[in-house]
Amino acid sequence: MSRASRRSTASVRHTPNADGSMSHRQVLESLSGLLLGMFVSILAGTVVATSLPLIISDLEGDQSAYTWVVTATLLTTTVSTPIWGKFADLFNRKLLIQLALVVFVLGSALAGFAQNTDTLIVFRIMQGLGGGGLAALSQIIMADIISPRGRGRYAGLFGAVMALGTIGGPLLGGVVTDAFGWRWNFFIALPVAVIAIILLQVTLHLPERVKRVVSIDYLGIVLISAGVSLLLIWVTLAGNSFEWASLPSFAMVLGSAVLLIAAVIVEFKAKEPIIPLDLFKNRTVTLAVIASLSVGVAMFGTSVFLSQYMQLARGATPTESGLLTIPMMGGLLISSTFFGNLISRTGKWKSIMVSGSVLVLAGSLLLGSLRYDTSLVFVGVFMFILGAGVGMIMQNLVLVVQNTVEITQLGVATSTVTFFRSLGGTVGVAVMGSVLGTVVAQYIRDGTGALSPTNQAVAAETLGDGTIPQVSLLPAALRVVVESAYGIGVGNVFLLMVPLAVITLVTIALLPNIPLGTMTGIDRERSAAADQATSPATGRILVDVSTASVALPPSEPESGEGKIRS
Repeated sequence: MSRASRRSTASVRHTPNADGSMSHRQVLESLSGLLLGMFVSILAGTVVATSLPLIISDLEGDQSAYTWVVTATLLTTTVSTPIWGKFADLFNRKLLIQLALVVFVLGSALAGFAQNTDTLIVFRIMQGLGGGGLAALSQIIMADIISPRGRGRYAGLFGAVMALGTIGGPLLGGVVTDAFGWRWNFFIALPVAVIAIILLQVTLHLPERVKRVVSIDYLGIVLISAGVSLLLIWVTLAGNSFEWASLPSFAMVLGSAVLLIAAVIVEFKAKEPIIPLDLFKNRTVTLAVIASLSVGVAMFGTSVFLSQYMQLARGATPTESGLLTIPMMGGLLISSTFFGNLISRTGKWKSIMVSGSVLVLAGSLLLGSLRYDTSLVFVGVFMFILGAGVGMIMQNLVLVVQNTVEITQLGVATSTVTFFRSLGGTVGVAVMGSVLGTVVAQYIRDGTGALSPTNQAVAAETLGDGTIPQVSLLPAALRVVVESAYGIGVGNVFLLMVPLAVITLVTIALLPNIPLGTMTGIDRERSAAADQATSPATGRILVDVSTASVALPPSEPESGEGKIRS
């Protein structure tokens, strides 16, 4: 077969049918690059999670630096997510996700060369910029090619990728750290990312979008980014660099409030706002956003502080830490896969999400009882319960929002939910990190006061500047003090999640129980375009059953309107 014939055959195989529909095989082919891109983003984050305590210790950082290394990525992911989502409604989504993947992996590779925590934080910021695009665009593109009702059919694939990245990542990171050093964790994703970019180019075929005049809300981008960033920086620094009730605190809170109020005013007037405020007239969107804030804390907080618990309170190596956190990710995988298929078969999601929020509440309460000597069997059960709850509600919050918004706002609505989930996670990790640092410092001071003068001298030398210690290198008596302090501190941190879990339960219970639609995003966009072209001429009242919205034609069109333009 000639090269031209092979190209023609491949084009036919990947191109959607004449009616715009896609076969199961075509969907799988289109998802291959997308799933691999998601895997890269998950892997690049989780492969470092178990080695972060060692990384910060090696770079001579303290608890504040540890929190900032995590927060920097979350902060930029949070700030950039709505921007990527808005761009998805305006530009080529395939090109955008490839660009996001390049930025993310380049940041990961540069982080491997960091010589101190400051440069590591800078490169983690770059990771976050790409991560915001991957988080938003993967959900948007999935909505383009898979209907809300049919998405559960592919839940197993998403669950498998999530499991491979979240469970395999920490294990791989631990092995690589123990065998070659922590820097190699940042380089692992590079070859996988190259393959993902190629696959996205070859297999992902989205129809041409309707061309229109694009108006970018630059002022909104600046104000939202500056306001949210200043707020998150304040949350991170308060309690460490300065007191919560102090002049710097008041100045930063006031500055953030002024910037965000200005952003709201600009968004009301902007032609193409980054976050359209009329979205929040939709009850489902508003409630999902509130629930996403607390779900973000559960997602990001557990992954960050469980690694610290395993290594600093239980003396585990990075590899052992990855193994010990498998129950959390296993619960998430099993519940998201099983209940995703159940939702696809039955179309019922409300009871599943309410049950998931109950499990999140129970898991938070149970993990709040952690101490340095808690049985690891019980710790595993507690993690499984929390992971199962998160798996039942995390993606479904995005699903119910995508099911109720107009197709023209699909990208920005998806990114808005993801934005607030990242915002909740970022603020949560910063606050929890501040609380952990305070509790640990107090318990270590109290504990070392009863030690021998020799051990007190060692404590002053190794712990006096607040750096995170390598527990295995400490004397036995001092090691017990440190492990006990981190055991109690991490348990107290998880108790902070309980009120947020209650809010999640209430908001999910109040979500309108709207049936899931059966049209893909591409189908809905074509249907909307056809309706827009025909409704002025026929004067019909159009009802979109997937969004429960009614479009009324204008009663008296002005001259020149109501005609189809060429």
